Amino acid sequence: MIKLTPATRENWKDSLELQVQVHQTHYVPSVAVSLAKVHIRPDGDEYEYLPFCIYNDENNLVGFVMLTLDETTTWSYWMNGFMIDQNYQGKGYGKAAIDSVIRYIKENYSHSECLNLTVCADNIAARKLYEKLGFTETGDVYDDEVVYRLVF
Repeated sequence: MIKLTPATRENWKDSLELQVQVHQTHYVPSVAVSLAKVHIRPDGDEYEYLPFCIYNDENNLVGFVMLTLDETTTWSYWMNGFMIDQNYQGKGYGKAAIDSVIRYIKENYSHSECLNLTVCADNIAARKLYEKLGFTETGDVYDDEVVYRLVF
């Protein structure tokens, strides 16, 4: 249903056009901010930043996600900046994209034990989706967002 394609010099400008609904803008950083983190490395030099464009079967760009990971650990694998464009929401792309992210981590970092993410406490729709996929709250809060974890 979807495929994760690395953000490259060929597709990054298209990804800047992705927009969530107006009431969702405070839930997710812009793609530009996520792409800037690849260079700035705000979490430290030990982290690798992997930005992906999300395409559907018709090769339409439907979303964006960035993985941030420290592969010297078994636990520091993060899904960041996840968004599905407003024109493609409600069509199953969010669930399919998260399933693809989980598969990607398991296949490429077999020593990883979990996938983490943060979500705004009032983003009820996202929290329900993550919980439906098996993520649970850790009890931690990072930058005023609730930390969720899926243990493999």
